[in-house]
Amino acid sequence: MRWSRFFLQTVREVPADADAVSHILLTRAGMLRRVSAGVYSLTPLGLKAHRKAEAIVREEMNRAGALEVELPILQPRELWEESGRWSRYAAEEILFHLTDRKGGEYCLAPTAEEAVTSMVRAGVTSYRQLPVTLYQIRTKFRDEIRPRFGLMRGREFLMYDGYSFDADTEGLDRSYRAQEAAYRRIFERCGLDFTVVDADSGAIGGSASQEFMVLASTGEDAVVRCPACGYGANLEKARTGPRPVPWEDETITGMQEVETPGRGGIESVVEFLGITASRMIKCLVYETEKGCVVALLRGDLDANEVALKNALGVDHLALASEEKVEPATGAPVGFVGPHALPEGIRVIADESVRGAVNAVTGAGRRDWHVRGFATERDARVDDWAEIAQARAGDPCPRCGKPLEIARGIEVGHIFKLGTKYSTALKCEFTDEKGDTKPAVMGTYGIGVGRTMAAAIEQHHDADGIVWPLALAPFAVEIVSLNSADEATRQAGDALYEALAASGTEVFYDDRDERPGVKFKDADLLGFPLRVNVGGRALKDGNLELVTRHDRKVRLVPKDGAAEAVRKALEELAAR
Repeated sequence: MRWSRFFLQTVREVPADADAVSHILLTRAGMLRRVSAGVYSLTPLGLKAHRKAEAIVREEMNRAGALEVELPILQPRELWEESGRWSRYAAEEILFHLTDRKGGEYCLAPTAEEAVTSMVRAGVTSYRQLPVTLYQIRTKFRDEIRPRFGLMRGREFLMYDGYSFDADTEGLDRSYRAQEAAYRRIFERCGLDFTVVDADSGAIGGSASQEFMVLASTGEDAVVRCPACGYGANLEKARTGPRPVPWEDETITGMQEVETPGRGGIESVVEFLGITASRMIKCLVYETEKGCVVALLRGDLDANEVALKNALGVDHLALASEEKVEPATGAPVGFVGPHALPEGIRVIADESVRGAVNAVTGAGRRDWHVRGFATERDARVDDWAEIAQARAGDPCPRCGKPLEIARGIEVGHIFKLGTKYSTALKCEFTDEKGDTKPAVMGTYGIGVGRTMAAAIEQHHDADGIVWPLALAPFAVEIVSLNSADEATRQAGDALYEALAASGTEVFYDDRDERPGVKFKDADLLGFPLRVNVGGRALKDGNLELVTRHDRKVRLVPKDGAAEAVRKALEELAAR
């Protein structure tokens, strides 16, 4: 493709609404155009890269034995009511929903468990028809509260979503492993450095899930991992081993009140009493649909609200406002005491405060705390759970070595659903004994645009994108250093035609621009190979072959340039 006949306009300025590297570079490279918050158009160049990622996903899913379908984007409320997700997703304001002229309610699908289960229940009646894995690569819609980072968190996006149906949990395990293996091949082919971590199943549900995270300093998600044994989890799901405690082997003392005027925060109490934050026990008050709950944690730890929500078995969880804390607990924020709570309020404690002695906590009245608090003696605890957030340096739950916190971009997620949806939607089959059973399901997702953007987050430099060969819109760019010069034009045209005839994806910058402008654009676009045609090299019968990832320049004979490009591409493919 010749630039002079292509729809492409690069931009020198950084877009005002762009924060992520991929968003900035995709926009500056003329591949992405904003329509509204979280909604983008892909130009011909952007679509070529997007289609490359899509093709890799499709090839690997077909290789894994999955069958492609197409499910409706517009889905009726009744179907989502069957699964029980309409009210939850509507309450969380995730759904785009609308009403037709007859008053029927619909949503623009953010995912398709209901639709695919409806399809399978209409066609599968016997265990002999199982297992089956269906997938689609289709546009999804989610009403993100804060769409950002370009393709990485949008309201409209292309997603691979797959769904496996098995007769039993052993079959689900096989389907799940097949998808995991396919995911690994996909991200390896895309040239991504990724890690697989345990994750929370969230609104999708199910018994287990894993996220595929592309490691990048610009990632919006925190990833907890152990370099020693390979343990990994996202921050919401991460566990730790037992943390060292400050009260080990101490003799229990009596509880004693101490005045702490105007000091309700952890930092101010620690400074006033001359203690460490780990010596304190804080009381966090949350609102849920089942009433207020008090969570007890060590003062130097933060709550993992996803773990807390799961431990409590609630759908809604939010810190209570100051106006609600005192009526619920009898004390204002900062002074709530575990020993002074009214009957009926539920108390859940983190494992970090189990066995605590001689600790400091709220006294249950304004401007007072207590010393000598002992959890087992003084607190009424209804539930114990691991509800504290993991930190760098905490012990690994597997091997005890220090954990690390890295940044990552979620590009894929796999779930073991079990029978949650098949039971609700009556997707059943008859087993070999003639008994009716619900299908055992898995669900799997990959953000196609997010994968493309994540590749840029990992592969770029100060001058622009450095495309992995598998995702590059074009493998080779020919840069004519002087399009008005007849010898330069002829040499560039000849190479372009030879590469195009051989099936090489080649982009020809034949514009009437200065070499410096063309070089800047070439670095910005980031195609793996560049061939400079013209100048002193051409006078000597040579062309310059430049590899984008290391900027290595070598001279190749003009007459053998097409073969040199072919060999260079083979070398890049083998990296």
